[in-house]
Amino acid sequence: MDLITILAIPILVSTIWLFTANLSRSSHPNFTNKKICLLIAHPDDEAMFFSPALLALTAPEFGNHVKILCLSNGNADGLGQVRGKELMASAKLLGLRSGEDVLVLDSLDFVDGMDTKWDTEKIADVLRQAFSPQSQTKKTNGDDAPTATIDVLVTFDRHGVSSHPNHIALYNGAKAWLNGLMKGKRGWRCPVELHTLASVSILRKYLSFLDAPMTMLLGFLSGIKASRNQNKDEGRRQALFVSDIWQWRQGQKAMTKAHKSQMRWFRWGWITFGRYMVVNDLKREVI
Repeated sequence: MDLITILAIPILVSTIWLFTANLSRSSHPNFTNKKICLLIAHPDDEAMFFSPALLALTAPEFGNHVKILCLSNGNADGLGQVRGKELMASAKLLGLRSGEDVLVLDSLDFVDGMDTKWDTEKIADVLRQAFSPQSQTKKTNGDDAPTATIDVLVTFDRHGVSSHPNHIALYNGAKAWLNGLMKGKRGWRCPVELHTLASVSILRKYLSFLDAPMTMLLGFLSGIKASRNQNKDEGRRQALFVSDIWQWRQGQKAMTKAHKSQMRWFRWGWITFGRYMVVNDLKREVI
């Protein structure tokens, strides 16, 4: 391999990365001037899984107001108070306006652990109290439009990305809340869009930015299929966020600078090669 080829490789790689990052910005035009909540299970989920979406959605030019609701303080190792503060610091690095936009629960109903099962209805109740309290206190009929204090809810999909039961419980709880909100509201559109982070195979999880072209291709083919089936809404359901090099480094800092208590040896591999540090594809769920 000659010197020119050696020098050309990093230039080509950087060009592809920046091209896909710029191209992805055209896939989420509807995320403007929205009240958005990211629903996570543990402190550090926002950095390890959702940093590309957060860094994009909190950009000032979009005019969004983004909040984080974390259902546990990650106290499995007795570090609950520390991890709650780390989440606050991470959120600031990822673009949130202030610490008041981060809420971390410390409840026996939501204990951090692979062996703990979170109740779907209890999660739905937390969301109901936080974002649609009027649905509990005011009797409505089918003629009244359903209302909520947020426009978009973002969380894990039905597979939880890492198959963590706490992640999967969030998906089930979010669906239960919105289905309850729309009960008896036939003919009305749900006031909250639910967008979930797509789970991928173990191989794709460690392709870093190289998974972006694959994700774009799959999204393109899905759009063609939806078009042929005359289902235009299906083709518009995917939103793709690809971090550029600066955003990728910022996501890494959210882990190394803020979540210091969680930086064990294996997480260095994740924040270096993990595709979720660079690529987020969100699918809008049908409610």
